[in-house]
Amino acid sequence: MTTANKITIVRILLVPFFITQIICYARTGHEGYRLGALLSFAMASLGDALDGYVARHYNQRSELGAILDPLADKLLLISAIILLSFENHRYFDRIPLWLTATILSRDAILLIGVALIHYMMGKIKVRAHMTGKVATVLQMAAILWILLKWPAPPLRYLMAGAGIFTAVSGLFYILDGVRQLNSHPGSAAAPSQDHF
Repeated sequence: MTTANKITIVRILLVPFFITQIICYARTGHEGYRLGALLSFAMASLGDALDGYVARHYNQRSELGAILDPLADKLLLISAIILLSFENHRYFDRIPLWLTATILSRDAILLIGVALIHYMMGKIKVRAHMTGKVATVLQMAAILWILLKWPAPPLRYLMAGAGIFTAVSGLFYILDGVRQLNSHPGSAAAPSQDHF
């Protein structure tokens, strides 16, 4: 178990605490719960940068880390986006349902694509695209903006940018998956046989 993987596991363990704090704040409006949610989200987000730095700087890349790191990201972001898209009365600004649907749809399509490519080819190469990284940063920024209760007007631009980059990154990942499938010998068309 590498140091980078231990950091990632701590990030995963922060997710249930974050969810609990959001639910408690939405029900009671007690500021302590909001600060707990904000702190746990910020720590998990900073942990993402920290475990990546440790893995690169100390050559601690591993197959387990390649699975756990994106899992920690997705658990944190998806839970936050779903919880903040609910009606939380006067306590939080809402993430619009179109953005929640865009993010969840992209991730579901990518998960199905990964499973399909792995089934057909036995392996898959996931290449990170800059649009995907920008989408993640904008999603995190929008969540932090809501948790910090900053003014609402700029939040609309953050969410619009997150939606655009999420959709574009999904398109890039789909095209990359199609290229991988087309390069596999099993996807070549069978030679036609003429019958006389």
